[in-house]
Amino acid sequence: MTEHVILLHGLWMRSFTMTMLRRRLERAGYTVHLFDYASVMHDPDLSVAQLLKRAHALRGEAIHFVGHSLGGLMALRALKQAGDLPAGRLVCLGSPLCGSEVARSVARLPGGSLLVGKSAAILRDGLRRWDGPHAVGSIAGRLPVGLGFVIGSLASPNDGTVSVAETRLPGLTDHCVVPATHMGLVFSDEAANQTVAFLRTERFARPA
Repeated sequence: MTEHVILLHGLWMRSFTMTMLRRRLERAGYTVHLFDYASVMHDPDLSVAQLLKRAHALRGEAIHFVGHSLGGLMALRALKQAGDLPAGRLVCLGSPLCGSEVARSVARLPGGSLLVGKSAAILRDGLRRWDGPHAVGSIAGRLPVGLGFVIGSLASPNDGTVSVAETRLPGLTDHCVVPATHMGLVFSDEAANQTVAFLRTERFARPA
């Protein structure tokens, strides 16, 4: 039977940024869907409701989610309300699961709250832990090129926008670090391979 994957983009992005990852997951045998949402202008709860409506309309053996940055937090929020969705897994790519220092710093700048918009709270606060039934894996990047360099408040190692520490959360099934920048995670071969490994086995691949 069909296994679906719903891809969620991050803050300030649109769904087309996930196209390369979509193709890689399709080559691995998944039926992949891009979910587009207004990450700044829309209330996250509205976007989550639309995501769940989209997911419940699918028919298959499993419905997985892969979210980049804010997209991973949105998927976690959706899974808390998922109800009777078919079994599935979630991979978070560079998601600040414990809250984003960069988002907090940007929000303190003049006009910064407008840049982060209605996603400010979910990015600022993150979660305390994950205790839902779905297996969740987190992939962090470690090439420090991005907004965090400008702000100067990001702990090392980091992907330029999110620190590796911010991608760790109590209750995760697995975690790994790959050589990629924050945006580079959606284009990285290694991140894509690790995503497939987790969707198949609930574990990331380890070096031989």
